[in-house]
Amino acid sequence: MKKAILLAAACGLAAGCATMGISGGPSAVANLEPTNGNAAKGEVTFTQHGDKVRVSANLTGLKPDGVHAFHVHEKGDCSSGDGMSAGGHFNPSGKPHGPQDADHHAGDMPSLKADGYGNATATFELSGVSIGSGAADLVGRGLIVHRDPDDFKTQPTGNAGPRIACAVIRKA
Repeated sequence: MKKAILLAAACGLAAGCATMGISGGPSAVANLEPTNGNAAKGEVTFTQHGDKVRVSANLTGLKPDGVHAFHVHEKGDCSSGDGMSAGGHFNPSGKPHGPQDADHHAGDMPSLKADGYGNATATFELSGVSIGSGAADLVGRGLIVHRDPDDFKTQPTGNAGPRIACAVIRKA
């Protein structure tokens, strides 16, 4: 009887956590490392929540008070030292580069804003991408932080400047 009560309580807690958004679907992680001559690094997690992917980023080594473009790129390859081996923006639907509230590449994400110490924390949701399945699967793609802000207009890159950190997005 005690086991049944404990099991019921555990199931109730798990259901409560799920409705509060604590648990989710499939997840992935990217451990950003600096490209040659840069200091930016950090960890980014991606978690599927229905038809959206929640992104949580924690970075250090950015330009203090700087704004940095942040994109998923087509190739999960950071071997070049400058991040160029990650290819262009991830864009399986062939859309123009732009902000989340307009037509955009699957890899277009909101820019990161660093504090006065060069640290940035961000949480946001993406539409039109997935974790672990489909043409818009983020797993195995590159993740890039750029030196400059994204103007969300210049095609196809947003005039974001050099790549200062690179990671491969891996299934968690």
